[in-house]
Amino acid sequence: MAEALLHSSWFIPFYGLIGAVLTLPWSTGLVRRTGPRPAAYINLLMTLVAFIHGSIVFRLIWTYPTQHFVFHWLKVADLDLSLAIELSPVSLGALEVVAGISLLAQVYALGYMEKDWSLARFYGLMGFFEAALSGMMLSDSLLLTYGLLEMLTLSSYLLVGFWYAQPLVVTAARDAFLTKRVGDILLLMGLVALSSYGEGLSFSQLQIWAETSPLPALTAALLGLSLIAGPTGKCAQFPLNLWLDEAMEGPNPAGILRNSIVVSAGAYVLIKLQPVFTLSPVSSDALIIIGTVTAIGTSLMAIAQIDIKRTLSHSTSAYLGLVFIAVGLGHVDIAFLLLFSHAVAKALLFMSIGGIILNTSNQTVTEMGGLWSRMPATTTAFVVGSAGLVTLMPLGIFWTIQRWFNGSWAVPWWLLAILCFVNLLSAINLTRVFRLVFLGEPQPKTRRAPEVPWMMALPLVALTIVTLLVPVVPQQWNLWLSPTTPLFNSEQSILPWAMPLLIASSVLGCIIGAKMEVRRAWSRSTKLYIRFLQDLLAYDFYVEKLYDLTVVLAVTSFSKFTSWFDRYIVDGLVNLVGLAAIFGGNALKYNVSGQSQFYLLTILIGVSLLFWLVFSGQWSFMIDYWSSVVGQIG
Repeated sequence: MAEALLHSSWFIPFYGLIGAVLTLPWSTGLVRRTGPRPAAYINLLMTLVAFIHGSIVFRLIWTYPTQHFVFHWLKVADLDLSLAIELSPVSLGALEVVAGISLLAQVYALGYMEKDWSLARFYGLMGFFEAALSGMMLSDSLLLTYGLLEMLTLSSYLLVGFWYAQPLVVTAARDAFLTKRVGDILLLMGLVALSSYGEGLSFSQLQIWAETSPLPALTAALLGLSLIAGPTGKCAQFPLNLWLDEAMEGPNPAGILRNSIVVSAGAYVLIKLQPVFTLSPVSSDALIIIGTVTAIGTSLMAIAQIDIKRTLSHSTSAYLGLVFIAVGLGHVDIAFLLLFSHAVAKALLFMSIGGIILNTSNQTVTEMGGLWSRMPATTTAFVVGSAGLVTLMPLGIFWTIQRWFNGSWAVPWWLLAILCFVNLLSAINLTRVFRLVFLGEPQPKTRRAPEVPWMMALPLVALTIVTLLVPVVPQQWNLWLSPTTPLFNSEQSILPWAMPLLIASSVLGCIIGAKMEVRRAWSRSTKLYIRFLQDLLAYDFYVEKLYDLTVVLAVTSFSKFTSWFDRYIVDGLVNLVGLAAIFGGNALKYNVSGQSQFYLLTILIGVSLLFWLVFSGQWSFMIDYWSSVVGQIG
């Protein structure tokens, strides 16, 4: 039985897909009498089966070596397109995180979307969403991973635009979809190039290939940059970071997955591609630069937002920026731990704010207050999730950062400065939101807010407990390493005051967030530089305006030019030929007499004229003349 479950673990992603298919009678309206609830229960059951199957296999895999299953999809001559599955503690552990958070989010959605008329469609999309994510965790094939990324992009588009009757939702879904397309196209170029240089299309071969197959410097740099582009879009990194902020227009249960494991899936692909980035310092430097700019920039953006969802979405981009830095430095294990610690804590934060949004019908933090006494479970979840994101002992991020600075890695001084800065701003942001939402006097929209119903409270409490248990993972990581996972490379010891500095930044951020003046009816300063700073951060450094003045303007101008060229040049030439044919036909119709001797005379004259031109030298003279004219023009 155990062997059968292990060898059939490749089927786990299909549970979510089966659930999505089985919800079609309700989501398409074929079944109405029962209401949409059965569709939700079917999808929940399939997710539960996937979680149980994955848990059993995760326990078994420790006694087995890493296993690979290869399905030859297309094999013609030298072309072999294979779909590979890897079973290892890392891949199955990632699968369990996806299945576990997805299960909790779907239970949570039963309460959050109880009165939504299209509940069945939502659960069908969530099943499709889960299938793509689960498949990515097990995939060892670059081709299969790219296909699953496209499935993930499509499901994200449909979930962001779920409430399609609202114009802003449609715009957000479109922008999120098109932004990801930019990174995906470049990623596809890189995968095609990688398949032509490498022996296969599997992640497990990349390490050996990178060590034995050196490429020219320019080729290696371009290959690495193209492979970075896809995860940059999926992880909402600069300059493709605005889609995650706009995607908050979708339902909050989908936002739980999007801000925890969807962005982590893009980073998961980036980590598995890490051997390619070692071929060129340009790739590693690009990862570090992108991660640094995003971590600092989005941390600043977060503290200026008043929409509770957007404050946390910018924080997601900041922490994924730290993952990019870790991959750029070659610290793969730290990148894995950052992904896991952040995913659990951020999922808990989005669960807590979902209850607030549901009970207050509001997302603006300046219109809230005094909720701690009315929603104690939600308040506890927010505090635990916030503490799990900043370097406060003894929660997850603290132990992850502690591993980063324990002397096992060569850590530059600027990394400590970046971590302290991001940690400080994250603490300020979360403390500011906590004060506005939970402390102070109740506001008109929060005076009658009750605690969340049990269907939302159950996953909320369960994930709170899981967040408190997360520190076990970074502390036991050495014992859980699979044989294929690279061990630590001890090169340099960090200064002993690194962790005290990080803890101090967390404490300082909490103090600043607690002491700084918070105006609910925020007034714009009369001082120009303060007003400029407010707008600069609140409007995301005007990145969208920059897009309008560069990329959007260029595409619009080119589109207008091609439209003009097509209408007046291409269509003009075609219309000219048509008009010539019409006028020629009208002119020739008067020469039609119906007498055969006239036609024979016309043919005889035409042939005679042609022979005269050829044999008298006139033809060659005309050719030379026109050739000289063309040469002068050229």
